[in-house]
Amino acid sequence: MSYICYAKKLTIVYICNRLPFGNLKESSNQKVTIMIKSGKKINCPVTASIELIGGKWKTIILYSLLSGTRRFGEIAVRIPDISRKVLTEQLKELESDGLIVREQYKEIPPRVEYSLTDLGKSLSSVFRELEIWGTENLLTK
Repeated sequence: MSYICYAKKLTIVYICNRLPFGNLKESSNQKVTIMIKSGKKINCPVTASIELIGGKWKTIILYSLLSGTRRFGEIAVRIPDISRKVLTEQLKELESDGLIVREQYKEIPPRVEYSLTDLGKSLSSVFRELEIWGTENLLTK
């Protein structure tokens, strides 16, 4: 069985099949609802994940933090096409979603560092698989 999952905000359609817990409970045939911080109800774990880490920059920011703690300028250098304003917004969203932690030091000049939380680190296997898939299917052809 397959069920269509969608998020209006992202205009993404994804066929969810063979998910570990499925989209529907087998016994009562009621939809399983996942709540995300925006208060939106989502019936698909893939869509809920995309809502959290989707967008043009979030995955790249998270991927750049896999190797360890980085300062704002270090992240900006690794993603040259992103403006400082957008980077700041994306970092704030990732922090509010619990994927990264921002640590500000009371020094002169001020120093701010970003690192992954345990929830953010749990995405490392997903990013490693994306890296392998991209290398095998996109960069080698």
